[in-house]
Amino acid sequence: MPTRRFIVEADGGSRGNPGPAAYGAVVRDGESGQVLAERAEHIGVATNNVAEYRGLIAGLTAAREVDPDAAVEARLDSKLLVEQMSGRWKIKHPAMRPLAVQARAILPPEQVTYTWVPRELNKHADRLANEALDAAAKGLEWIARADTPEPVVDEAEVEPAPANALVGWSEGLGEPTTFVLLRHGETAHTAEKRFSGSGGADPALTPRGEEQARTAAAALAGVHVDAIVSSPVRRARQTADIVAASLGLPVREVPGLREADFGEWDGHTLAEVTARWPDQLAAWLSSTAVAPPGGESVEDVARRVAVARDQLLTRYAGRRVLVVTHVTPVKAFVVAALGAAMSAMSRMELRPASISVVDWYATGQAALRSFNETAHLPD
Repeated sequence: MPTRRFIVEADGGSRGNPGPAAYGAVVRDGESGQVLAERAEHIGVATNNVAEYRGLIAGLTAAREVDPDAAVEARLDSKLLVEQMSGRWKIKHPAMRPLAVQARAILPPEQVTYTWVPRELNKHADRLANEALDAAAKGLEWIARADTPEPVVDEAEVEPAPANALVGWSEGLGEPTTFVLLRHGETAHTAEKRFSGSGGADPALTPRGEEQARTAAAALAGVHVDAIVSSPVRRARQTADIVAASLGLPVREVPGLREADFGEWDGHTLAEVTARWPDQLAAWLSSTAVAPPGGESVEDVARRVAVARDQLLTRYAGRRVLVVTHVTPVKAFVVAALGAAMSAMSRMELRPASISVVDWYATGQAALRSFNETAHLPD
């Protein structure tokens, strides 16, 4: 029987650092995204780091209780914990060492990997930690709900975004890092409206797709670009190479920019998937946390795209970067820039070789400059 795969999301925090502290942890099925367990607890007065370690310990313990043989990916928004638990950074603080030892002893080390994710993608665990803190403030204990639903995001439940500076009006934002997002040109799968991810047949550009890439290159010739990065998937890299030859720049591949892995659906039309996997398709359409059989969920893709985006922001701060990628990563950039729910992705359409532009400021503010520009494309 294949080894099950779990995702543990964990967080912790204190109101005061040190101050009243709590943690939250979630265990998800790695294939479907279904929530298998939730944990949260008020731990008295502690620092943020102690609370974060306690959250990791609780999440790994819960995963072991569900299936002690499962492979676990721990996703944390604490760079410190990820680097320390991965063995790349020393643990200098004496209060942290026993907690790290305890965490490592829960499951065999070869079963657990650690991944950093932006805070925006760790909201479930953060919410649980805050629920525990709020309950403690009222003299109560946090109690898990009897039903642990899948985390389907509903627009009505999305927390309102904090007040943002008005881009174009406000001073002090500084120079943005500009992402010019170019979707690859047409492939045979594009023309036939087939699922085409990063784990399937890897089709090449059609002659029409190559022409679309050349047309995009001509449109970008008058735009200053400092660097070109690309998904390593063939159709994106072919598009990037065509544009790079025109602009005279090298191409750097970024694995996190690859398209979603559609698993068993890859190469099939929507009608074929509807006929063969009706229940799985219905679940996938209803929740961004659900993955196709053997594939990735929309939330999985958004997490790795956010990591790639933040790496690009560090490497190319204040410059203009051409990002040659796919439908889902472009939508992930746009949704994050707008602070929108991930379900908004299903309401966006991107043509092959279309261009979208997003500015990202060091303050965290972002601005969508354009979306799905297609005036440069032939009819």
